[in-house]
Amino acid sequence: MASLSPYTQPLGVKRAAHLLRRATFGGTKSQIDQFAQLTPAAAVNRLFAVPAEREAPRDPATGASWVNPKPIDVNSGRDELIDQTKVWWIDSFLQSDACIAPKSSFFLHTHFTTISNRLRNAPSIYYQIRLFDQFALGNFKELTKCICLDNAMMRHLDGQLNRKGSPNENYAREFFELYSIGKGPQVGPDDYTTFTEQDVVEAAKVFSGFDIDVEFTNINPELNVSQAIVRTNSQGLASQHDSSTKTLSAAFQGATVSPIEMVGNSATTEAAIDEIHQLVEIVFEQAATAQHICRKLYRFFVYYEISEEVEQNIIVPLAAIMQQNDYELRPVLEALFTSQHFYDEDNTQQEDDHLGAIIKSPLDLIVGIHRFFEVPLPDYQGDLDTFYSTLHHGVLEPLSDQGMYFYEPFEVAGYAAYHQSPAFHRNWISSNYLARRYEYAKKLIEGIRDRDGNELVKLDVMEYVTNPANISDPTNAAQLVRELVDYLLPEEISEERFDFFLKAILLDDLSEINWQFEWQNYESSGDDSAVRVQLEKLFNTILQSPEFQLS
Repeated sequence: MASLSPYTQPLGVKRAAHLLRRATFGGTKSQIDQFAQLTPAAAVNRLFAVPAEREAPRDPATGASWVNPKPIDVNSGRDELIDQTKVWWIDSFLQSDACIAPKSSFFLHTHFTTISNRLRNAPSIYYQIRLFDQFALGNFKELTKCICLDNAMMRHLDGQLNRKGSPNENYAREFFELYSIGKGPQVGPDDYTTFTEQDVVEAAKVFSGFDIDVEFTNINPELNVSQAIVRTNSQGLASQHDSSTKTLSAAFQGATVSPIEMVGNSATTEAAIDEIHQLVEIVFEQAATAQHICRKLYRFFVYYEISEEVEQNIIVPLAAIMQQNDYELRPVLEALFTSQHFYDEDNTQQEDDHLGAIIKSPLDLIVGIHRFFEVPLPDYQGDLDTFYSTLHHGVLEPLSDQGMYFYEPFEVAGYAAYHQSPAFHRNWISSNYLARRYEYAKKLIEGIRDRDGNELVKLDVMEYVTNPANISDPTNAAQLVRELVDYLLPEEISEERFDFFLKAILLDDLSEINWQFEWQNYESSGDDSAVRVQLEKLFNTILQSPEFQLS
């Protein structure tokens, strides 16, 4: 039976690798070994270490930070800075230690999705990423309040067009349906169980009268992020904000929202902002809100299918933990990542296993390879020529080739793999996407080069194998293969499958003694050509295997 009861034994290699693949973008071999000695509680406690503050992106044209607070005329072009901001964030996933913050921050992006092509503005993307980073280990409810005033979200869903007497309901609708309480069964023309059309209309009034801060000077001093501004008149009042009392439906017990301070017929700027806080508090009082968020967390970190058993025994208790802790993320994730359920220790059904049950996203695949083998991404902050080469040969193009247009999902609800039933994670796979996954592994082993033929980045198999921290005895062919598949593949493989990697791929159906002889020849002569060819073939086969595509 699905259970949140804690798993209390030391993790071991497979469970440690599973935890690091799901809660982070994957671990190195040494990190997996360290976590293997820990209980889930101790391991998860380490995962919640706060990452160090990282430097803001620097303009490739000038070498100076362009976040000051926005680009100036001497900076690179708009599209270059947008792409650079994306690569800057992805590089932080690679550079981070074994902590959950980067993966949680990315989860927040998949939940509060914006589309960069709609924004066409690097600072708004940068400050939104900063916001996600600030709340990756924090309070989901407080983040939601901030998202309502986020410049990127406001532009994405036309919030700046929403004014008193001329409402725009785009953000209000998605606030309910996607970002907070979720949409239940439709039980009437205007009734979605958890909210109604009346609530959308009233919420749109709450969100009226704000504008994008195009100068990015309205900085939240606590979070150091730019936020939207209130449209004001000459007296500094929120003149475009609907200051009437808003009455929500029976779904919210008929709760009302109204300004805490008025001057004449207008709310003060503080009162307009406070109404957003009032609305969020009302919506987050509902158990359905916590349950909707916990379903999103579960699908992202555990598995896409939620059975009735999982709903009752995992989602409902997680949601209770979330509400009891006023929407702090840490207690919820701690309960999940230490549970028997997360490690498949709460059932004996092989087909219900969660280990190796999710198709890796292109981001998890690429960053995971680079993290495990400790191969850096090409420099993304150098001169413009290097920068363009990085974008072309580095990470953005391979991601899109594999079906993930980073910060550019096809729909308002976000990347289809995280929400679109019934396919969910299968959206990452097509014949073309799969071929490009395989191609990336091959190119990385061969060495990725820029347009002038200069090598940008390479997974050097000899360098990896000859490091005793990675492979204990490279002369022992069977042990070498075992140490690779145990750490790189999520599940135990059959002996037949192991023999395929060992005998058919590494040994070319020759004997293990022959491999030992070839390795000794390399050590005495310094000529690695014979063993390198076989190792590259082995690494390529493992990284292209169906098993490696899974998390």
